[in-house]
Amino acid sequence: MSCLVIVELENGLPNRPSLATISAAAELNKDIDLLVFDPDKIAEIKKINCIKKIFTFKNKLNNLVAEDLVKLLKELILNYKYLLAPSGTFSKNFMPRLGAAVDLQPLSDIIKIHDKNTFDRPIYAGNAIATVRSKDDIIMLTVRGTAFPPVKQEGGEAQVVILPDPDSNDNSKFISKEITKSERPDLTSAKIIVSGGRGVGSKENFKIIEKLADKLNAAIGASRAAVDAGYISNDYQVGQTGKVVAPELYIAVGISGAIQHLAGMKESKVIVAINKDEEAPIFQIADYGLVGDLFKMIPNITKAIS
Repeated sequence: MSCLVIVELENGLPNRPSLATISAAAELNKDIDLLVFDPDKIAEIKKINCIKKIFTFKNKLNNLVAEDLVKLLKELILNYKYLLAPSGTFSKNFMPRLGAAVDLQPLSDIIKIHDKNTFDRPIYAGNAIATVRSKDDIIMLTVRGTAFPPVKQEGGEAQVVILPDPDSNDNSKFISKEITKSERPDLTSAKIIVSGGRGVGSKENFKIIEKLADKLNAAIGASRAAVDAGYISNDYQVGQTGKVVAPELYIAVGISGAIQHLAGMKESKVIVAINKDEEAPIFQIADYGLVGDLFKMIPNITKAIS
């Protein structure tokens, strides 16, 4: 009944969604192993107290393509009841391929565990929750990182197992990766997020969002409408087709509140909406709402913060 968890790293440490996925695995079984792609980053990961083994490789495999990972996991998962990975672009790439290869049905975006086989997941852009039961011998899950608390990194001493590097396939290969670098907090783990929408008006105007975020030491987010309009890179998109976040404070500026955006941020602890349209749907879920001209209100708020 043991669990295997795929770990994604950020700045050399497991990212928050990965720590939340380990926490979810602990609800299923206390016998948990990890798969980590960078052998140089094992020291901190070993401290997680509920981990038995950490599988890694002789060489860094940070740019492993999905086809090669599937070849590796096809054999490895036969020793486990559960395979878990954080919900995100990486798991969306390899989980369906693996499921097809081993004739299993992955369950995506799990937000609650009822028992060993029964789980909740959001559907219809988060407007409904489906309770699903798996009958597979091996249950494959992706876990929404905001739905479970991160596991503590203390008290553990896991055994490290070195696996042979997987052979490369002939159909695909890694070419390059462009990483957006920022001194601001990461969007998926930030305690405060300031997001801008179409109402900001232009890429140039988005600077007022950046200034407020800098004052609050916050991450920057955006609606899909703002991204599609070219105001900001899609790395910052929050919503059903972007990143799912649940910060302590979410400030939505010039965002109307389409259901696709709400699906990505409505679990935030406190939501503040600023919009000139008092009928905007965002106010229906906001804890605090300010109706007015954002180009006057945001600079005044920024100035008032010491």
